[in-house]
Amino acid sequence: LAGCFNEPEPAYKTVPAESRLYLQDQGLRDLKSSDLSKVGDYLNLDRNQLTNVDEVATLAGLKWLRLNSNRLTSLPDLKALVNLRRIYLKDNRFAEVPETLRDLPALTDVDLSGNPITEVPEWLAKKEGLENLSFSRTQITKLPDDLSAWKSLKTLQLGDLRLDPAEMARIRAAFDPKDNPLGTAVVF
Repeated sequence: LAGCFNEPEPAYKTVPAESRLYLQDQGLRDLKSSDLSKVGDYLNLDRNQLTNVDEVATLAGLKWLRLNSNRLTSLPDLKALVNLRRIYLKDNRFAEVPETLRDLPALTDVDLSGNPITEVPEWLAKKEGLENLSFSRTQITKLPDDLSAWKSLKTLQLGDLRLDPAEMARIRAAFDPKDNPLGTAVVF
């Protein structure tokens, strides 16, 4: 479970090497279109100093986007990224779940762990097709009442949250294996 956001080896191999662009650990403070000229399916911008990533909004073919450990507080309008399946946003400065994620029809994986987010919006709880979600190390104390759209989840990571025992019990009940044949793994 700990590695569910680390792109499992077989899935990773489906992305041709020439479709991947690695710009992690470059000390980038901003992006230029020329930096992204070789992007295909996969873009890794982890561990930079980015506060703005407007340039990624035009990368329509992008399937995986890694923006972990930057200084982001918001995302640009990403609705052109209709193929985006995985977005990794952990350890940034998001105070709320970026609304633009709502418009991504292919989205399956979202990692928002380590951000000062306090609430999971209702629209995200109603978003179907999600498989892996992480809100670990956020400020969330309660999930939305209706979690039925999340029955397709494989993992829901809620580590290091301040959930009261009643909320934890409610979440466990929502993903009870007898009612959830896919067997969502909820990690507290």
